[in-house]
Amino acid sequence: MAAYDWDDLRGLSLARQFPEVRGLDAAAATETVRLIGPIQSQTARSPYVGLGARRPGVTHEAITDAYESHAIVRGSTIRGTVHTSTAAHHALLDATTRVGQRGVWTRHLPLGHSDVEQLWKATEEFAADAWRSPDELLDHLRAWLAAHDETIPDAVDRGLGRYLTFGHGGLLRRPLAGPWSGQGAAGYRTAASVLTELAVPDDPLVEAVRLHVASYGPSSRRDVAWWSGLGLRQVDELLGRLDLTWNDGPDGQAYADVPGSAPPREVPGVRLLPEFDAVLCGYDPKARDRFVTPADHERMWNKSNGFMLAPLLVDGRIGGYWRIEGTGRSKAVAVSSFAGARKPRKAELDAPVAALSAALDISLSSVTVARA
Repeated sequence: MAAYDWDDLRGLSLARQFPEVRGLDAAAATETVRLIGPIQSQTARSPYVGLGARRPGVTHEAITDAYESHAIVRGSTIRGTVHTSTAAHHALLDATTRVGQRGVWTRHLPLGHSDVEQLWKATEEFAADAWRSPDELLDHLRAWLAAHDETIPDAVDRGLGRYLTFGHGGLLRRPLAGPWSGQGAAGYRTAASVLTELAVPDDPLVEAVRLHVASYGPSSRRDVAWWSGLGLRQVDELLGRLDLTWNDGPDGQAYADVPGSAPPREVPGVRLLPEFDAVLCGYDPKARDRFVTPADHERMWNKSNGFMLAPLLVDGRIGGYWRIEGTGRSKAVAVSSFAGARKPRKAELDAPVAALSAALDISLSSVTVARA
């Protein structure tokens, strides 16, 4: 097979990121998440927006039902970042997080008499029977360190303690008040106590790597390492244990794919994607050219604070960004189109805006389109 170019990679990734799924109920939402892979969710609305873009007409209620039934779940997992996934995939993310984030814990929370596995176990026992607030988890962390004669770093009270405790991959999170699509206070509970019948694969790290290639691929070793938080040597070893096809890519990297993957497809028209969508965050930041030019990528992602704009997908490529403006009942969608990209006609935005409105359960009164 000839080497991939960026358009080849884009078409193959679009085929799995925009799959054909029947229905608009909670089961269809769950199946879509299973196929497209975990959705980065530190912006709580992202799973709703992402599913609305992929299954136009799916409602806020249907997605919420999937959360409430634990068909899909949310937790701080790979790279210490919040993700929404199916319950089965969460088990893979949890196992990967324990490996990929262990160094972060040991570097920032040096333990002289214990190890992080003991602390993780104690945290899971504490959160087994109730949804715990970040303050409760922090108090538990401080008490555990004191009881085990461990030094409590000053940084624990400057945000590190909160980050580490609720960033443990063995916990799920849910809103304590307000909707799943809102940024309200979250509670945390041990995944094993919620997903009591879930079976964990014998080799979850291998399955996590397979998940990336199947959902986002074709994937380079650097794509998998970025996404998973694992080191390149470990990624190489895991990739070597899978039955994959390999092909050269446009950047000198080799790209892996699963046998029998879907043929490439185009996604014509306009889609309103969420912040941190997989078409950007599923890949090594230095190799996201399949969906966005390097110059436009710089505009989408603010490296100083980690903030990312919500992508505007135009004919299968990122051609700008969008935002919701206004307060109360009167809200509008403002679309900014990059120079050099096809500027969408306002009529093309009717369906994407309707899909966004249904997924977020909000009223959007108007749309503006301008060059960025």
